[in-house]
Parts: sequence; structure tokens; C-alpha cells
Amino acid sequence: MRPKELPERRTREAEPPPPVERRAQPCAMVVFGASGDLTRRKLIPAIYNLDWDHLLAPGFALVGYARQPRDHHQFRQEMLAAVDRHSRRPGDPLTWESFAKRLHYCSGEYDDPKGYAQLADLLADLDRRLGTEGNRLYYLATPPSLVPTIITRLKEAGLVSPRASGRGWSRVVVEKPFGRDLDSAMALNQLLTAVFREDQVYRIDHYLGKETVQNILVFRLGNGVFEPLWNHHHVDHVQITVGESLGVEGRGHYFEEAGILRDMVQNHLIQLLTLVAMEPPAAFEADAVRDEKVKVLKALRPLTDEDVDRLVVRGQYGKARVGDQTFPGYREEPGVAPDSSIETFVALTVHIDNWRWAGVPFFLRAGKRLPKRVTEIAIHFKRVPYALFRSAGCGALEPNVLTLRIQPDEGISLGFGSKAPGPTIRIDQVQMDFRHAAAFGDAPPDAYERLILDSIAGDSTLFARGDEVKCAWSFITSILDAWGRHPPPEFPNYAAGTWGPEAADALIRRGGTRSWREPS
Repeated sequence: MRPKELPERRTREAEPPPPVERRAQPCAMVVFGASGDLTRRKLIPAIYNLDWDHLLAPGFALVGYARQPRDHHQFRQEMLAAVDRHSRRPGDPLTWESFAKRLHYCSGEYDDPKGYAQLADLLADLDRRLGTEGNRLYYLATPPSLVPTIITRLKEAGLVSPRASGRGWSRVVVEKPFGRDLDSAMALNQLLTAVFREDQVYRIDHYLGKETVQNILVFRLGNGVFEPLWNHHHVDHVQITVGESLGVEGRGHYFEEAGILRDMVQNHLIQLLTLVAMEPPAAFEADAVRDEKVKVLKALRPLTDEDVDRLVVRGQYGKARVGDQTFPGYREEPGVAPDSSIETFVALTVHIDNWRWAGVPFFLRAGKRLPKRVTEIAIHFKRVPYALFRSAGCGALEPNVLTLRIQPDEGISLGFGSKAPGPTIRIDQVQMDFRHAAAFGDAPPDAYERLILDSIAGDSTLFARGDEVKCAWSFITSILDAWGRHPPPEFPNYAAGTWGPEAADALIRRGGTRSWREPS
């Protein structure tokens, strides 16, 4: 259904173009899995918004590739419905009219050479008619099992240029999960780099496209008041939380193969950890930034089986009633085994053995069916000496906490103590709060907008490099192997709508008075 009222919009001719250096190069973007949910909910709306903002070159075209037979017109109508439903801007007739001309469709089996021959003919035609200049961006929005087949067929069809940049380049974007353990990730990486060079491979993690995630380094390194405090002398501990209020939402079969450790920790939480902990890069360039992230991953303290038992907690949600709504337990979800031992929650303590972070624990947690959807990083600073205020009758002083909110309300807040009004000294906690939408007017662009634009522009800064993936999986696989040698706790061990099992609270309290911060 088309909306009756559209937002005000100046004519395209009246809008000033963005700086030339951020406008994408001419290319044909091929989306494998064009009939899937990711394409409809994220990719097409993101590309539509890039076109709205004049960030696509005139010589840009998108080709959807999937098994289902349909023509260009049918594909465009389906994508218009996707934009109307999922875009942060609904389908504006002026924008859509020009954007729809960029959309094309090619049907074929993923393992049939005939489909790739038809794709090659269509791409050659787009080069002649639209000026896409032989540049190709292949986006694999398909199940992981199809990735090796597509990569092999692209090579056999002669659709991969050896160049990473310049005229006639080829690049490939690969969605997570990138493997399911260290061995499978390395096998997939070997296959990819046998066809594409490393600088042609873009391993996407959409968290890295979020404005507040990108803002972590700017906040740290662009403000002289914070970077001097960003070390073990001043930081007591760091908490990283990724919570989802939903369950598996019909993805039971997938989640039975993955679990929260593979689905969230190996990619999203580890990436957030590296950005918080890394040293300042020599330049804001792809390899300089990723070199520093890899150094953090190599400094992660390895976990033995005994460490995993002591420093890692896993959980699975059970049936619960919250308010007037009853939520099923994980084992009652469609596609889930009635005796499943897959974790839907994990909490772990991580140590980074380097000069900056010696002795500072990083507490990570991720889970489904938690009280709210939230992603945040909380830097807990050391408490100030209490003696000065004890004589004035003040209670225990709270530590300063710097919170980087990544979703849903992107922003940054700092808690500090302030004297409460009155004749006596009483210290209350107050907040300085920056909210992205309030400061800049509009909601930030979707993460996929930034990442697709970067992949077209050849900027891989926000994408994982092969050695990053290897180091992350090396750390995570040690946990998976230890779990494989020891039975899980009795599941379910936390109720839907709570913050996880009691063992997670015991984990952070161990050896001190720390506790999990409850996100606001």
C-alpha cells in the first residue's frame, strides 16, 4: 500500500550534490538472493536512500539474481513495495521513477552455468547502455551453503576481474556467518581468495555501519579529555551488552546450528571490543585501522577448558509470562529440538594482555528474550577516594560511567556526581546525555547505506579482513571446543523477559562489587 502523504522534498535539481569523493563509482551491483528477506528489508531500501541522497553515480545499475522467474517490471514492483514498507523514507514518485530504471532482474539456478551466461550478457548490455564501465559488485545475500557455488560459477563464467580498483574492477560482499568455527572459516577464506584477492573481499558486519560505532574512534581520538583516561590507570572495567527482546522469530532451524555465541559474539561483540580497545591507528585508512584491531585480537588471553568453565556462562530462555503476554521457551519454538542444548544467552569475561588494558576485565553478554532490545558499551571508571566525603556523612560514591548507546536510541551519556540542593553535602548521580537524533535533526542513515556505499567506493575500513576473522574464530572456537567436551547446565536456566541466568550475575560480581548495568 502506497502512503497517502509523502514527506516534503525539494526537487532533485535544487538539492546540492554531496562532495565528489563520497559519490560511488559507476558499477553494476549484482545481488544474489534477490527474492530474500535481506534484500527486501535492508539492501533495496538502503540503495534507494543512497539514490535519494545523490550518492550513486549516473552509471549505476542493480541486478537481482534469484531462482524465481520474473521480468524487470515485476521485480521493480516488488522492490517498490519493499521500499514503501521498510525504507526510512517512503517511495517518493520523483525519486522512484529514476531509481526504478536502475533495477534489473536475471533468473537462474545458483549452480547452473546457463544462468551465469545470461547474467554476463545482461551485464555487458548495461555496460553499453548505462556506462557501468565493467565494474562489478557481487553481494551474496544467500544462505552460507550457497557461497562456494556462487564464487566458483562466477569464476568459471569469466565474471571476476583480477583488479580490485580502477576501470573494470570486481568485488564481493559476504554476509555473516563467515564460517561456523575456525576450520570452516579458514576453508571459506581459502576459497574466496583463490578467486578474489583479499582487497576485493568485503566481509560485512552491519554493526560497523552504525553511526555510534563509527563514532567510537572519533569520540576517543578527537577529544583530548577522554583519550588520556582510556587505559588501566583510570578504567575499572568495560561492559558490552547486546540484548534482544525477541526470540528466534521463526529462525529456529538456523539458530539450532548457530547459537548466540556464533550468531552475535563472534562478530558483533568482538568487533565492538576491538574498536573500544585498539590503539590509535596511524591514519584513518582501511589497513591502518584493521592492523590495530588485529593486535587487540592477538592480545586476547587464551581460554583453557578450566577458564571457560569459570569465565563463560551460557543460558537458554524458558517459558514465562510478562504482563499480560506469555512467551514460549526456546525449546517450544518452531524448528527447535525439544531437548535442545543450544545457548540463547552467553556472558563472558575477557582479558586483553597488553600495556593499555593490563588487569582491566571486559564483560560481554548477549542474549535473546531479554527485557529490551539494546546495544551499548559502558566504560566504568575507577572510584575516587572516599575519605574526603566520609566526614561529611556522604554515602558510598558511585563511579563515573561513560555509555555509548548503539541501538535503539543512538548516543553517548556520561554519569557523574553532583551536589544535591540543600544545606548538607549529598552527592547524586546526574547525566550528560547526547542523543544523535536530537543533535542532528534526523535519524541516522541505516548501517547498510554506509557499508554499501563504502564497498562501491572501494573503502574496506569498516569490513573485516581475513586475519581478523581468523583471530576472532580462534578465540571463540576454544569456547566451543570446551563446551563440546562438557555438558551444558540444566536448560532452561533463565525466564524470558529477564537479564539472563543467575550465574551471569555471579560472574561479574566475582572478586568485587561490580554488577551488570541495567540499560536505560
